[in-house]
Amino acid sequence: MDIFISKTKEELGLNAARKGAEFIREAIREKGSANIIVATGASQFEMLGELVKEDVDWSVVTAFHLDEYIGIDLTHPASFRKYLKERFADHVPLKEFVYVNGSVEPYAECARLGEVISRHPIDVAFVGIGENGHLAFNDPPADFDTQDAYIVVNLDEKCRYQQLGEGWFPTFDDVPHRAISMSIRQIMKSKVIICSVPDERKAVAVDNTLNREISPMYPASILRNHEKAYLFLDEFAAKLIK
Repeated sequence: MDIFISKTKEELGLNAARKGAEFIREAIREKGSANIIVATGASQFEMLGELVKEDVDWSVVTAFHLDEYIGIDLTHPASFRKYLKERFADHVPLKEFVYVNGSVEPYAECARLGEVISRHPIDVAFVGIGENGHLAFNDPPADFDTQDAYIVVNLDEKCRYQQLGEGWFPTFDDVPHRAISMSIRQIMKSKVIICSVPDERKAVAVDNTLNREISPMYPASILRNHEKAYLFLDEFAAKLIK
């Protein structure tokens, strides 16, 4: 894993977007198209803001996203579909954005998404790390073994408090208990992974990712097994790195 530490989250976002765009352009040069994964959450604000400015032929790019709450519709302020439409898909002329629909029967939606992504090998995945070390909504202990591309997961308390703390919900009781999430194995199939992690509140999770054993108890630690994983931190998220 290559690690890049920036002074600010704005610089982090710029550097992560530039690196990811390089690999998207490389995929387009090699095969005429690209498939990407785009993450959500407050950690991705700066990166996405820069990614949409990059010189990429978005008309040949198909995008997927990582996860969505079950029971949250597209109009809800916390909807990840809403987030990605407003912050990414509305700004670039994508070939297609394959959304996770949390408003339908979840297991059928997982099957649908699994079939679609099986036909679109991922070139670049843009991800983050949660305060509890999760990748997507794969909270600890994460399932490292499932072959399913998308799974139904239960959100742990720390994850739900993070969503409240980031301002997506008015009260803790409003935060959903379940979500549809891309699985760990599916994320790891990506040719390149660009992981953006700003803010001091992520420092312990970053330390665990880099210095603990690779374990389902530290889901993001699996990134150390990936041949082309790039971790972008600001100085606050990197403060515990030894």
